[in-house]
Amino acid sequence: MQQYHVSFRGVQKSYDGIRLVVKDLNLDIEKGEFVTMLGPSGSGKTTCLMMLAGFETATHGEIYYNGRPVNDLPPHKRGIGMVFQNYALFPHMTVGSNLAFPLKVRKQPRHEIDKAVRDALDMVQMGEFIDRYPGQLSGGQKQRVALARALVFRPELVLMDEPLGALDKQLREQMQYEIKNIHQRLGVTVVYVTHDQSEALTMSDRIAVFEDGIIQQIAPPDDLYERPDNSFVAQFIGENNTLRGTVATIREGVARVRLEDGQMVSALAVNVDTDGIPTLLSIRPERVAINPDEAKMAQTVDGHVEQLIYLGDHIRCRMTVAGNSEFIVKIPNAGGSGMLEVGQDVRIGWLTEDCRALDAQ
Repeated sequence: MQQYHVSFRGVQKSYDGIRLVVKDLNLDIEKGEFVTMLGPSGSGKTTCLMMLAGFETATHGEIYYNGRPVNDLPPHKRGIGMVFQNYALFPHMTVGSNLAFPLKVRKQPRHEIDKAVRDALDMVQMGEFIDRYPGQLSGGQKQRVALARALVFRPELVLMDEPLGALDKQLREQMQYEIKNIHQRLGVTVVYVTHDQSEALTMSDRIAVFEDGIIQQIAPPDDLYERPDNSFVAQFIGENNTLRGTVATIREGVARVRLEDGQMVSALAVNVDTDGIPTLLSIRPERVAINPDEAKMAQTVDGHVEQLIYLGDHIRCRMTVAGNSEFIVKIPNAGGSGMLEVGQDVRIGWLTEDCRALDAQ
């Protein structure tokens, strides 16, 4: 049996003995992977992270770290680095003392501690702040120190719980790339929790999408975006158009679907397997063409332009399609929106392989 760096086996968690916050979780993480647990509030992702850290106890099932069960091992004996959203720095200690603390607990020699602290601070470009106190730092600086403290004792596994949630957009994006670069440089395993899907797409090797205590899909970012398994994943990852309809026929993996206004289109039969059942079609906005060559793009339907918004690199066109008044088409900006006008009726189209027939939620 292959030994993974981290494994969850049949893990469940309930706080009241009735409702399961985490339901039968099975997840394997390879050494050196960057895995993000992504989902809305209350989906169970943070609870999973806290069980791995040792701050919560699994109600049922087993958690393994380096092939050993750790359910009964206290947090300080697991050797795991942890980064929190609220930084969790000691306010009465300098930056240097904050980083030295986990090394002193491990009874490392003083000269080794000094070198490790300076190396860790240099790694996050905070060496000159070694004698400052947390109260003298900005939010971004505090988060860098918190990251350095999690890495200073060179753990094999680092857990991050919404670490960038308190930062502004520009700083958050900058820190995403810094964390990913550090991960690649050190080769540590990272398990990261966020509800921000763009953050997950930017940083992860794989993303586990949580909803209602269950992993709905786990895959690399491009797979999740291009090939969602169900309607929840399609809606949660990136921007997505949906059209409701009924499956007329399924032949060789392609579903013919009658939309609510009677128009017929074809789509990949991903999460439907029977004629006559309702379905939700999923199409990404950038995969839709306006007034396409119907000889090259067989899937075409009627659309009515409701709104045009100029966004620099593209025009965002909101239209009504088969009863959905929030259908979005992204038009690359190669000189404005062309001849499109609000109130105009147009034909729109897409390739069959870009449209997925999913569950009807």
